[in-house]
Amino acid sequence: MSNLMPYAISTSEGRVISESPPKYRTEFQRDRDRIIHSSAFRRLEYKTQVFINHEGDLFRTRLTHSLEVAQVGRSVAHALNLNVDLVEAICLAHDLGHTPFGHVGQDELNHCLITAGFDGFEHNLQSLRIVDKLEERYAEFNGLNLTIETREGILKHCSLKNAQNLGALGERFINDKRPSLEAQLANIADELAYNYHDVDDGLRANLLTLEELQEVSIIKQQLNLVLSNYPNLTGRRLHKELVRSLINVTIYDLIETTRENIAQNDIKTLDDIKNAPMLVKYSEDMYESQRELKKFLHKNLYKHSSVMQLRFKAANIIRALFGAYMSEQLLLPNQFRVRIAEDGLHRVVADYISGMTDRYAFRQYNKLFTVESV
Repeated sequence: MSNLMPYAISTSEGRVISESPPKYRTEFQRDRDRIIHSSAFRRLEYKTQVFINHEGDLFRTRLTHSLEVAQVGRSVAHALNLNVDLVEAICLAHDLGHTPFGHVGQDELNHCLITAGFDGFEHNLQSLRIVDKLEERYAEFNGLNLTIETREGILKHCSLKNAQNLGALGERFINDKRPSLEAQLANIADELAYNYHDVDDGLRANLLTLEELQEVSIIKQQLNLVLSNYPNLTGRRLHKELVRSLINVTIYDLIETTRENIAQNDIKTLDDIKNAPMLVKYSEDMYESQRELKKFLHKNLYKHSSVMQLRFKAANIIRALFGAYMSEQLLLPNQFRVRIAEDGLHRVVADYISGMTDRYAFRQYNKLFTVESV
């Protein structure tokens, strides 16, 4: 860690429950290892990114997405001389609290809770709840007892109301302070990875075409560059080379712009980062390119009829399961029912549903609502 910049996170401020320091690892390597070995991390294998797991073995899941986010984060952290171990831990944990069926699962569970008169559902807070409380792996504490720095990075967004209940972790939202550069990087690595890998999956699924994608300026530019270097390239090799080129040019822009922002804001210490604007950013041109790509994907991929069929089905499943468990708590497994007195039925139901994989949610729905499962 001797090559870290002075404003990078070099040591941890500690954990909620004190532990002896690891003997052969850094504190953040310990965090990373605990995350990888958690049940919530393994369940990501069967949680939707865009296409449900059984649509095809080659489409991305929340697990493969998390690994790709970590790879992007590590690369940029290394180039910026930030704490690579911390960035990796945050990236691997960022989706632990995500529901089955991708964003539609989150949106529907949020709607169900609000309609029932409770606080809504937000997967960043749920990820924090998992690592702080819900994982059951250790004799001395609930959750994973991660470092303050990793937990801060997991909590990307938070309302002032929720921040007031989070103690020291919520203070930066209340006081309008910025998180570490490592946390900022993990956040933007997530966005970068899912934008371009959704393009890749959309091409593989034949829901997008290269002709359509050239509506997006950065894609047209990079496709022309690829074809100028490899004029005879076609099919999957062309798709892969295009995505690789897009990721590279975007990462280069991110690194160079972040370096400029650090210099322009005269960043010397961690306190400087907290009081500065967000520093891990794209250039204005690249930011506009990413906005254009997001709009294209929303219109042409996420709203595609094939994807919308899944969204419709998934929303109905989440809604039905929520209604069933709220109306009859005996339908919940005992390990969840025992927490109702402490956490409230609605929060326990949200924990149970959000922890489901796609296929487990299908199975529970069929058990409750289809004659074939009687």
